[in-house]
Amino acid sequence: MKEILKLDHIQKYYGNGGNVTKAIQDISFSVQEGEFVGIMGASGSGKTTLLNCISTIDTVSAGHIYLDGTDVTEINEKQIARFRRENLGFVFQDFNLLDTLTISENIALALTINKVPAGEVDGRVREMAGKLNISDILDKYPYQVSGGQKQRCACARAIINQPKLILADEPTGALDSHSSQMLLSTIQSINEDLGATILMVTHDAFSASYANRILFMRDGAIFTEIRKGGDSRRTFFEKILDVLTMMGGGMSDVR
Repeated sequence: MKEILKLDHIQKYYGNGGNVTKAIQDISFSVQEGEFVGIMGASGSGKTTLLNCISTIDTVSAGHIYLDGTDVTEINEKQIARFRRENLGFVFQDFNLLDTLTISENIALALTINKVPAGEVDGRVREMAGKLNISDILDKYPYQVSGGQKQRCACARAIINQPKLILADEPTGALDSHSSQMLLSTIQSINEDLGATILMVTHDAFSASYANRILFMRDGAIFTEIRKGGDSRRTFFEKILDVLTMMGGGMSDVR
């Protein structure tokens, strides 16, 4: 199986002199093509900082991050925006949709920025919308649709350029339980049916149970990891709760 993401002893420090905060402490792991990996941890564990470094939004203090063989820590500032645009897809908690554009135009924006020929854009948007069951809202604006529909639009936008890696940051954080379950099923389908490689940050055990592998973070380091294997999602969910309890989080970290 092809290695899409590799972290090699990365560290991230903030501050200087005697006032240094170690947000990430010597983390190494890899993600294979087609994997759906969750990263869990309490607030302050370093999971968001880790995601920011992987996404090239932030830089590491030491170590290397490789995306499909390219060392992203060596890419200069002029090239990083293009690299991010062409290789990464993002699903944010707050959707990040433009209210002045229709759902169709929001999805198409990713293609337009990457200079996809205009004749191809509409067909690709409609194809992706069909896969995510949002074909009937393409002509509506974000303020006219539900939170769950907005998030599926965000998923369509994230995957339409066929990125090497999709990064999801607390994707269900702004949704009710029903919409959350629908979105997680959509993300799981993107992984299983479209072969997308997904890295999702969450502190919610229910959301994490949709992934195939979970990395648990504490104090800026990887505490442990578990894999779903042949387990049912319910069994995997219970194993996640067991690890959270062992880490000292217990049910207080589960929404």
